[in-house]
Amino acid sequence: MAKAKEASEGAVAVMGETQDEGSIFHRLYHGGTHFEFVGHRRRWYMFSSVVILIGLAALGIRGLNFGIEFKGGTSWEVTNTHLTVTQARNAVAATGVKEATVVSLGSGSSSTIEVQADLSIYPASQKATLETKVTDALAAAAHVPANRVSLNDVGPTWGGEITSKAIHALIGFFIAITLYITLRFEVKMAAAALVAVVHDILVTVGVYAIVGFEVTPATVIAVLTILGYSLYDTIVVFDRVQENVKGMVNSGRMSYSDAVDVSMNQVLMRSLNTSIVAIIPILSVLLIGAELLGATTLQQFGLALFIGLTTGAYSSIFIASPFLAQLKEREPRYKALAERIAKSQAADARAGKRTVKAGAGQPDRRADTYGEPVVEEATSTDAAQVAAATQGERRRPKLVEPGQRSSSGSRRKQGPKRR
Repeated sequence: MAKAKEASEGAVAVMGETQDEGSIFHRLYHGGTHFEFVGHRRRWYMFSSVVILIGLAALGIRGLNFGIEFKGGTSWEVTNTHLTVTQARNAVAATGVKEATVVSLGSGSSSTIEVQADLSIYPASQKATLETKVTDALAAAAHVPANRVSLNDVGPTWGGEITSKAIHALIGFFIAITLYITLRFEVKMAAAALVAVVHDILVTVGVYAIVGFEVTPATVIAVLTILGYSLYDTIVVFDRVQENVKGMVNSGRMSYSDAVDVSMNQVLMRSLNTSIVAIIPILSVLLIGAELLGATTLQQFGLALFIGLTTGAYSSIFIASPFLAQLKEREPRYKALAERIAKSQAADARAGKRTVKAGAGQPDRRADTYGEPVVEEATSTDAAQVAAATQGERRRPKLVEPGQRSSSGSRRKQGPKRR
């Protein structure tokens, strides 16, 4: 924290700004925080690893709950009726069809009850019989003629085509983003951004495997949408990092990791604001649209967006930037710079300890430009100056606190003689 704070103060000095140490919100809005992101990167990596491992375990044990568009099956729809989801589910269960999915689309006079079931496990003759039974049961429960219940058979081919096109789109997305970030910034920034994107995909897929929500084409669209948002936030951070590297790292004033910490603290409030503004409408879709108004299809789209936006904001701050600093610190010039700064700080600390131990007089109480007292550090000439003083040579007068006597036993000149 001390290193990050010193680096932040250096950045402020370069830009000619002053920081007010007020409340946490005031410091967030003015970039005056001193959070250490790079130094604690192992904590962030560990947390993300645990979340991803839990999601992968759920994916291996339970798998994803693919919708009828991906795995194929039979669907029934009853429109313009007051049939409830519970009534429809009970009617389908009475026919012997198990694990049927029943959802309500719309509300009021335009409401539609949709039932989906996989009948491919039954022989063709039994499948046709079950289709008729379910149709008649839904019609009786809704008090409508059987011809008001529409029946559709969906094969897995269409879902396979969607999956194939989504994978191709994802590969093209990765290639385009890599080229753009490489040309705009550099290769290692592109690598860090892609790591954050893969992190977001794994977390989203893992959460879907844990909660068991249905994966539909809307889910795929939502996942592709959140990738762009995640990269937007990462690019904003990398742009500030590049500016601070040019101003402070290349001049040897701080290490690359310190510059990343300074940059993160400067744009932290902006990242939080953009994330909150984007997440609030998604929560409205989930809580109001899906739960209160009954538009369950919005739940499939909104959940993917909510998870993706949340993990995207997290990865841009706690994954992409620390990983970038880790990659850059391996370069010879930045590695040598970090070692030189560390040695200089260690030498300053040792010099300060020697000054306290020697106890040679009172510290110089001059103040720096920020009003803080400056204590002169011990140098290699201190011993020579003390020896010269004992031989009667002229040296700097020693400050004596009021009420104390000089240790030499003789009065020394403290200033202009008063008459």
